[in-house]
Amino acid sequence: LHVAILASILSLIIYWLIKDGHRVGNLSGKHVFITGCDTGLGNSLAKWLDKRGFCVIAACATEEGGQELRSCTSPSLKTVNLNLADSNSLARAVVFVTEETAGKGLFGLVSNAEGTAPVAPTDWLRIEDFHSVLDVSLLGLIEITLMLLPLLKKAQGRVVNLINAKGLMAFVGGGYSLSKWGMEAFSDTLRIDMQHFGVKVSIVEHSFFKAGVVNSDVIERDLLRLWNRLTPEIRDSYGEKYFIE
Repeated sequence: LHVAILASILSLIIYWLIKDGHRVGNLSGKHVFITGCDTGLGNSLAKWLDKRGFCVIAACATEEGGQELRSCTSPSLKTVNLNLADSNSLARAVVFVTEETAGKGLFGLVSNAEGTAPVAPTDWLRIEDFHSVLDVSLLGLIEITLMLLPLLKKAQGRVVNLINAKGLMAFVGGGYSLSKWGMEAFSDTLRIDMQHFGVKVSIVEHSFFKAGVVNSDVIERDLLRLWNRLTPEIRDSYGEKYFIE
């Protein structure tokens, strides 16, 4: 019995030593760029990393989001306006990150974004409904990653792609699940390609959290909008009862 207890204690000690050995040290001067920091997970992560001592560069879609972050974080946290669907906005953000890192390279890129995604049967949708989410949550995140790879390779940094696990269940039409599956595939191939350069690529599949609870009123409003624009033929094929239920 005593031997078993001693073995368990030694196992715990070894586990914690290994775990501590993988912790990042010397956080000062390490730059982390995070997208989607106006609210939710990106906003919380930017604040948490700032408290830990990282040099955080937080990308916000609105000026209000940037102001809120700056008001409750240290002076080392910087914000930049970013529209992931606009290549010019992406280029300006990359210039900003390059200047902030001042030749050191980029220690971390955390990609976090949720494009506007109508929830509806597939034949209620038009191609622009797919673009509204894919241009932000897939193509925009891929483009900013490609543009920042030289800085990540220079610092032998890491890419962390935050993916909402609910998007991996394709139970409704539209681009939301496409964007999540696409980021999974992009991450997996990027991980293989970047191994040679010492750049780590990780996927964090998260679930619902308090700041990101889906608003049912928004979903219902979108459904009504899509229903009202359907052709009479499609509407008749579903029937009024389908929409009400």
